[in-house]
Amino acid sequence: MEKASFEGLIVRLASGALMAMGLVEDPVTGKKQKDLELARYTIETLEVLKEKTKGNLTREESIFLDSIIAELKIKYAKVKEGKDA
Repeated sequence: MEKASFEGLIVRLASGALMAMGLVEDPVTGKKQKDLELARYTIETLEVLKEKTKGNLTREESIFLDSIIAELKIKYAKVKEGKDA
């Protein structure tokens, strides 16, 4: 198991959002399932994390978090509209 890190936390949350959007398979079940409410909640959780860590992140961490949130929001909007993300 890898060492816990901020980036690892962000990746885990982002992966959960992608699974909830039905874009990637759940590693446990091997199936794709949609739960857009969970996806929205996970994206909002990342936004809360961004706000709560403001001023405490390195420039690279901040850019990484911003890019992940932006990418997830775009994918979420496309999935919600019924388009391929």
